[in-house]
Amino acid sequence: MSGAGEVPYRFGPPAPAAEVAAAHAGLAPGEGSGRRATVAGRLMLRRVQGRLAFATLADASGRVQLFATAGGTPGYEAFCALAVGDWVGVSGEVVRTRRGEVSVMVEDWAVLARTRRPFPDKWHGLADPDTRYRQRYVDLWVTEGARRALLLRSRMVSALRRFLEDRGFVEVETPVLHAVAGGAAARPFVTHHNALDADLYLRVATELHLKRLVVGGFEKVFEVGRTFRNEGLSPRHNPEFTTVELYQAYADYHDMMALTEELVAHLALALLGTTAVAYGGRGLELAPPWRRATMVELVAEHAGIEVDVAMPLGELRARAAAAGVEPDPAWGPGRLVLEVYEKTTEAALWGPVFVCDYPVEVSPLARQHRSSPGLVERFEAIVAGRELANAFSELADPAVQRERFADQARARAAGDEEAMALDEDFLRALEYGLPPTGGLGIGVDRLAMILADAHHIRDVLAFPSLRPEP
Repeated sequence: MSGAGEVPYRFGPPAPAAEVAAAHAGLAPGEGSGRRATVAGRLMLRRVQGRLAFATLADASGRVQLFATAGGTPGYEAFCALAVGDWVGVSGEVVRTRRGEVSVMVEDWAVLARTRRPFPDKWHGLADPDTRYRQRYVDLWVTEGARRALLLRSRMVSALRRFLEDRGFVEVETPVLHAVAGGAAARPFVTHHNALDADLYLRVATELHLKRLVVGGFEKVFEVGRTFRNEGLSPRHNPEFTTVELYQAYADYHDMMALTEELVAHLALALLGTTAVAYGGRGLELAPPWRRATMVELVAEHAGIEVDVAMPLGELRARAAAAGVEPDPAWGPGRLVLEVYEKTTEAALWGPVFVCDYPVEVSPLARQHRSSPGLVERFEAIVAGRELANAFSELADPAVQRERFADQARARAAGDEEAMALDEDFLRALEYGLPPTGGLGIGVDRLAMILADAHHIRDVLAFPSLRPEP
């Protein structure tokens, strides 16, 4: 039934609006195609000029104009009374108006859903950022680029999966509820399992279960998964976020560097057609090879400060204080070196650069460096001043891992709420033997931010965490 009658149970199937417009781009002004099209979506603009009415219909693909006439459109007055934001379905001949706009004539139409709230128009959108993200279902229609960023993210994750599967990696799913919070230095969310009468933790990382699978014979394994950390909100942080973690037997952190730069360059080419991207108006070349430098080399280069885990603790504290760090008495030399790096250097690294060889004190799951005492074989990939990836030559010795966990337990007892807990089952798995293994974790949200040129993590999350409404 045409017009403003009962809402139908189904409609169409409609053609994508953008495809209808593109397929008839060759029409001359005032020319009809002789072909009918059926489209459906929201009305985003509407103007009535006496016996003629024009509207812009938007769907997931794009937009096309609707052209209604008093003589040819059933229920013309009702069509003219539609509100911006109403969902409609329309069928009619595709024409190009005299003013040159490809349009679908409204020869048959139906209301598919009415908006019962005032809908912002495309020119003014939602001005308040909090309202934008809280009412994402409106924001996606009226904010330029909002839908594009989420579509790019979706395509990125699909391409990421294909890249890893083509290289022999097997995708798995590991538990979200953990009996022991481990795999990263982070404060977990706690919940309670009624049937087991036990407290459980939302996972802060997928690492420890994935390494169990390597012990079990999965030589190349990965998981794209949601991770939860009980932390604050910032342009780079959301309490729930997505990572891809992968583990490869018989590999080390050098192999993970090669895999990281190859993967990121591949995704840039697949999604953007180039590895030379712009972020915040500044160029960023993602093609391999990326620079490799140690943490202490970069601190000396960017901050002019010489620090080393082998320095006397008093001297290192003095240098950290001079760099603007307020040393905690509980920090050892490794934590001090890391704090100096994060205070003075990390944000200044445009990159991409692999920051290599972290102190063992701040890397409890990484293998000791093969030639530098006090350090481990770990890198973070820094792109545009922010951490994109973290990787290790994985620690496989259960005795050394137990010692590292014990150090973490002491830090937790001293008040460090982000220190890891001892995981006896993981230690038992290591006792069955973990081969030399390289592990890599990449922040999916942050990678999407780089490729979408988005400057707040909320822009690449469909529903970011927000403070409760008052």
